[in-house]
Amino acid sequence: MNARPVKRSLTLQRHRTSVSLEDAFWQEFRAIATRRGMAINALAAEIDASRDPETGLASAIRLFVLEDLKAQARSSGA
Repeated sequence: MNARPVKRSLTLQRHRTSVSLEDAFWQEFRAIATRRGMAINALAAEIDASRDPETGLASAIRLFVLEDLKAQARSSGA
């Protein structure tokens, strides 16, 4: 697994953009989208629409993944 960020392409509101994410975050982000029955671009668009303008999209995705993992841990009693 690559610990260095890798550029990933996304389409948000019909515009191509890229985010640099580590493999672990990208894989978990894709897993969350799959669990929710969403396209990865749709989930990224939701995060983009709700993020603070001062927060970059890649950072917002990392925080989203972290919060999702924490919620899973709480619900499993960890």
